[in-house]
Amino acid sequence: MTKEKKIRPAAKGLTGAIRIPGDKSISHRSVMFSSIAKGTVRIKNFLKAADCLSTAVCMRSLGAENMFQEDGVLCVKGVGLRGLKEPACILDAGNSGTTLRLLMGILGAQPFFSVFTGDASLLRRPMGRIVEPLSRMGARICGRAGGRNLPLAVLPHEGHLAAMHYESPVASAQVKSAILLAGLYADGETTVWEPALSRDHTEKMLGAFGAKLRRSGTTAAIEPAEELYAPEEIVVPGDISSAAYWLVAASLIEGSDILLQDVGLNATRTGIIDVLRDMGARLEIGNERESGGEALADIRVRAAHLRGVSFGGAIIPRLIDEIPVLAVAALFAEGDTVISDAAELRVKETDRLQAVTDELNRLAPGAVEATEDGMIIHGGRDVSPAACHTYDDHRMAMSLAVAGAAGAGLTLDAPECVDISYPSFYNTLEGLMQ
Repeated sequence: MTKEKKIRPAAKGLTGAIRIPGDKSISHRSVMFSSIAKGTVRIKNFLKAADCLSTAVCMRSLGAENMFQEDGVLCVKGVGLRGLKEPACILDAGNSGTTLRLLMGILGAQPFFSVFTGDASLLRRPMGRIVEPLSRMGARICGRAGGRNLPLAVLPHEGHLAAMHYESPVASAQVKSAILLAGLYADGETTVWEPALSRDHTEKMLGAFGAKLRRSGTTAAIEPAEELYAPEEIVVPGDISSAAYWLVAASLIEGSDILLQDVGLNATRTGIIDVLRDMGARLEIGNERESGGEALADIRVRAAHLRGVSFGGAIIPRLIDEIPVLAVAALFAEGDTVISDAAELRVKETDRLQAVTDELNRLAPGAVEATEDGMIIHGGRDVSPAACHTYDDHRMAMSLAVAGAAGAGLTLDAPECVDISYPSFYNTLEGLMQ
């Protein structure tokens, strides 16, 4: 039976300096792209959490070598763009949609057979948005519900995939990345248009590996490649999605003053900073620099009196993973917050729009109204302790923990799901409360 986790109120505020764990999106891509490149690369600050380890295990099953050294650095020896081998067993993506969807773009072009599965949550998540464009390029993918759900089999493909121009109905880095990766094996230039710009870690990192890419507005294009070449070293910046919990917690809890070190500030990921500043957060960004094409900096955050705001549209892809914790910020802010254009959250690890609505209403009954594509949050209401559900969703668990620390405390029913992206989260929270 899963042990519950009690979150106590942070009566004296949060103080201290913390180094944020490596960016999950960049960690996934660093081990995946290094595996299909020539050369050996040392990956520093790789996120040693369940999702990213799923990618590392899958790449080993496909013939690439990767292992952690004594200093915590992940060393990857790639096999080249066409050097992957047929796996001897089913590829298990665990809870990781990134592992599954990006690898499908690579494996759809391979001359061997592979099969994917995942955990109970991933089995429920729709894959049609990836299967449809890859099938148009010639990949042969079959599975349950016409290939829209796991388990999925990727059949052997000989020769080049067909290049195409794809107009994506959603702004999704996973869709874009899968198609661009497939484009490395195509017979001409492949382009992807999005209705809004999604995170661009794939484009930045593939460029560092020698791929020929160009971007104009919300269109990304890639040329086929004979080979990719790995840099000697990749330094993964801290994950702004993990920093988000401390940005909100320190903003809400009186007396807080914390420094977040080495946070990635990729412009396609900084929507949470824009929204929190609109809400009145006191954020100071310093020590700005660049590593491997990615911007990073230190962020000082102090307690502030937040106010409700409205946001939606083009900013949503820049903060899609941070909406649950932004909803927590809105619960304690003065006035109403309206979130729109976030229907994508209904097909994450759980239906996060409904989950956030249900759980925050346990703390402050009637404070949150779910809409078709977002939420209306009536801030400033009294909160009470409650027993809350995490839905085995790491972002729900951490967002609720922030709500408990900022409010009257709460109990989480399945707290260990934070291991997906932030294994040290609870210890860090306790440390900041000292």
